[in-house]
Amino acid sequence: MAIQVTATAFLEVKIVEPKVFGDARGFFFESFNAREFAEKVEAGVEFVQDNHSCSSKGVLRGLHYQIGHPQGKLVRVVAGKIFDVVVDLRRSSATFGRWYGVELSAENKRQLWVPAGFAHGFVSLADGTELLYKTTDFWYPEHERTLLWSDPAIGIEWPVDGEPLLAGKDADAVPLAAAEAFE
Repeated sequence: MAIQVTATAFLEVKIVEPKVFGDARGFFFESFNAREFAEKVEAGVEFVQDNHSCSSKGVLRGLHYQIGHPQGKLVRVVAGKIFDVVVDLRRSSATFGRWYGVELSAENKRQLWVPAGFAHGFVSLADGTELLYKTTDFWYPEHERTLLWSDPAIGIEWPVDGEPLLAGKDADAVPLAAAEAFE
């Protein structure tokens, strides 16, 4: 068994932990196996794009999602660590507007499966944090939306001291009450 899958507060969102083979030389693990992903996480997923970002400590990116071309994301950290967050934006869901967060790091090698219908964001907890993530659809800037990271109606407990460093689109994001959502 190459991966262990752990449930989260959302039935569809899962933590994926690879089996790591390590010794004095270092380590090896399969970071993705389509057959095992389909069997243990979600069948029928096809990834079309890989993204790589690097952030300094205190940078907060998100909460992003796409209307019209929703993306599923398989997120992992290859250097440093993040507090990774998802928010359920499916109006028909009993968990609409709720959030879940988990620490992903190069050390723990956890991955987070974020299916379509969820906003996603993270805050970098270390300088030089590098994040890799696969997406199930391409990026369409005209369909991208940003949910306000600090919306009190959601109440995310970000592990940050003071104000995080934000991109303009993240600072100008909309609260949940004004956000376009999924049915």
